[in-house]
Amino acid sequence: MTSGVEGIAEIGDRVSLRERVAESLRAALVSGRMAPGTTYSIPALAEQFGVSATPVREAMLDLVNEGIVAPVPNKGFRVVELSDEELDQVTELRRLLEVPTVRALAGQLDVSTLKALRKRAEEIGRHARAGDVVAYVEADRDLHLALLSVAGNQRLVELVGRLRDQSRLYGLEQLAADGVLAESADEHLDLLDALERGDAEAAERFISHHLDHVRGIWAQRRESRA
Repeated sequence: MTSGVEGIAEIGDRVSLRERVAESLRAALVSGRMAPGTTYSIPALAEQFGVSATPVREAMLDLVNEGIVAPVPNKGFRVVELSDEELDQVTELRRLLEVPTVRALAGQLDVSTLKALRKRAEEIGRHARAGDVVAYVEADRDLHLALLSVAGNQRLVELVGRLRDQSRLYGLEQLAADGVLAESADEHLDLLDALERGDAEAAERFISHHLDHVRGIWAQRRESRA
């Protein structure tokens, strides 16, 4: 019989694994690696992640609650497809929330916080240059939410996190191959430089440009479909 402490540890490990799988699934969805409208089975995903079916099933149920995927009886889970209008609305909401919050952080970040954020930004750049788009999306999400968390509004962080998870960044592999993704990654370092020197206008300009860059990726996808 398992002792109480060991049982708690096992539950904690399982939850942690479920969360890690969910994060990777979100990144695969956002990057377009998991295609909209496609149905994925739990056994296939479990094999891909090298884990048992349980954490994958639990993670997918979390994503169902977030409206990112939908269950398909006896088959698995289908990736929910968002219209271009819905994706543009996501960007607009992110602009309304992130731009003023980031601007207000200019000159407010201490040395240790800036160091930690720069480390995350450099990680984004490495993933971009390596062409690992799923890791790029995960690292990009971590940096943006870590930056917003400095403002101290956890509800805002959670809301922006949900909005990011509803985003779709199509064609990232090609953008990585063309070097465009690395350029976008380097924008994070420019933003942190502006925040460090207390330049609120430059910080606002950089975060706005970065969000416009995301819209440009969607526009490129729309043009290719047309």
